[in-house]
Amino acid sequence: MNLNTQQRPRTLYDKHIDAHTVSTLDDNGHVLLYIDRQVLNEYTSPQAFSGIRDAKRRVRRPETALAVVDHVNSTEVQRKAVQPDEGGALQVSYFKENCDAFGIELFDILDARQGIEHVVAPEQGFILPGMVVAAGDSHTTTYGALGAFGFGIGTSQIEHLLVTQTLVYKRLKTMRVILTGAVGLGITSKDIIMAVIEQIGASGATGYAIEFTGPVIDALSVEARMTICNMAVEAGARGAFMAPDDKVFKYLKDKPRAPKGKLWEQAVAKWRHLRSDDRAVFDKEVILDIDHIQPMVTWGTSPDQAVTIGSRIPDPETEPDLSKRKGLERALDYMGLEAGKPIEDISITHAFIGSCTNARIEDLREVACVVKGRKIAPGVRGMIVPGSSLVRAQADAEGLSKIFIEAGFEWRQSGCSMCLAMNDDILAPGDRCASSTNRNFEGRQGAGVRTHLMSPAMVAVAAIKGHLFDVRNLGKEV
Repeated sequence: MNLNTQQRPRTLYDKHIDAHTVSTLDDNGHVLLYIDRQVLNEYTSPQAFSGIRDAKRRVRRPETALAVVDHVNSTEVQRKAVQPDEGGALQVSYFKENCDAFGIELFDILDARQGIEHVVAPEQGFILPGMVVAAGDSHTTTYGALGAFGFGIGTSQIEHLLVTQTLVYKRLKTMRVILTGAVGLGITSKDIIMAVIEQIGASGATGYAIEFTGPVIDALSVEARMTICNMAVEAGARGAFMAPDDKVFKYLKDKPRAPKGKLWEQAVAKWRHLRSDDRAVFDKEVILDIDHIQPMVTWGTSPDQAVTIGSRIPDPETEPDLSKRKGLERALDYMGLEAGKPIEDISITHAFIGSCTNARIEDLREVACVVKGRKIAPGVRGMIVPGSSLVRAQADAEGLSKIFIEAGFEWRQSGCSMCLAMNDDILAPGDRCASSTNRNFEGRQGAGVRTHLMSPAMVAVAAIKGHLFDVRNLGKEV
C-alpha cells in the first residue's frame, strides 16, 4: 500500500478499497480487489458455475459464499419444493446441484431462512462492517447501511470471484450526500431516497460511491437506512455507504453469523473507526434539507420521475431540453397519463408490498398501522410478500398478518415476486400498480404494466382508497 495514500485524509470508501487491494494494476484506478463475502442466487449464477465446471476449476473459498433462492420461486401460500414453472424449477434444481457440488451453503425454497438475498444476508449477520461484498444483483448496495461496501457484478465476474476470491476493479469517484433537517410525520426513508434521486437524477451518481451522512441518517433505524442504500443504485451509484454506529452494532449483536464473545468486543472496537476522516475530500457533495419533504410517488418510467403526492403530472412542454422532453412524452404515453392531472386522481388496480427495498418487518408494521380496521377498495388486488421467511414468521407472531388478511390483502410466502415478475406473480397489460419496489421501468412488472413507486405506507393507503392518496390525510377525509 502506498504510504502517501495512507497519510492523506481518506473517505470511508477509500479505506475499504485500500484495505482490500491485493495489487495495483495500472495508473487508471484499476486494482485487484479481495472480496470478503459473496451472495449467490439462482438466476445470475448458472453460467458462472458452468464455466467453472467446463474449466475443471474449483471454488476457492466456498465458506465465504451464501446461496439463496429468491428471484424465480413462487410465493404461493402452500409452498412446494418444486416450482410450478418449468423454467424456474430447472433454475432452482441446477442451483442446488451446483451448491452441493462446490460445497456452498444454500437456503433453498423450504428453508426457514429463505428469502430475498439483501434481506436474508443482513438478518443472518453474514454482512459485517468493513467487509467488501459482491453479488450478481445491483441492489447489493443495500449492505452499505451496515458499514460494508457491496456492489453488483455480472456473470463472468461471478465466475472469476468464485475461483480467485478477487475481482479486477476500478476505483469510483466519491460523493457525499448530507441529509439535514428532521424526518416529518408520515415521511419514510423511501420518501427521502426518492427525493434524493429526483434531485440528482437517475444517472446523477453514475461512476460514484455515495456516502450518506447527517442528522437524518443518525435518526433512522438500520432497516430504514437499508432502504436508502438499496435505492442508491437507482441514481447510478455503484456503491453506498453509511458509517456504522451503535444502532448497527445493536442490530448485528447476536445474529447467527456475527462474532461472539471476545471476538465481538474486538470487532466493535475496530468498527468504531470505520468513518471518513474529518478532512477527507469528496469528488462531489449534495446537501438536501428534508424538513419540507412530502410523501413521494413516481408518475413515469424511471425512479427519478417522481413528485410529491400533492403535485400534478409534469408537462413535457416546460422541459427545455429536447431529449428530456421526448423522454417525458414517452413516459406519459406508456403510463397512460395526461400532463396536469393531479397525482391523487390516479386510480390503481393493484397494490404490491414487497421487494428487497421495503419488505422488512418495520415496513410491514407501518402497513399494519395504515390498514388495521380498514378494507381494500373494490376492484383492487393487494399482495404482501415478506422479504424473508423469518420476516413472515415474525409478522405472524406479532399479529400483523391477521390484520393484512382481514383488510383483504393476500399474505404470501417470501421472494422477489412482483418487483421484477420473474415468477408467476405477474400483471397483465394495462394494470396499474402502487408498488413499494425500486424500479418502475417499462414492463418491469409485466408487459404493458404501469408501476408507481412509493413507500409501503403509501401503497397501503392507495389500496384502501383505490387511488393514490396522501397517507398523512387518512382519517381526515370529510
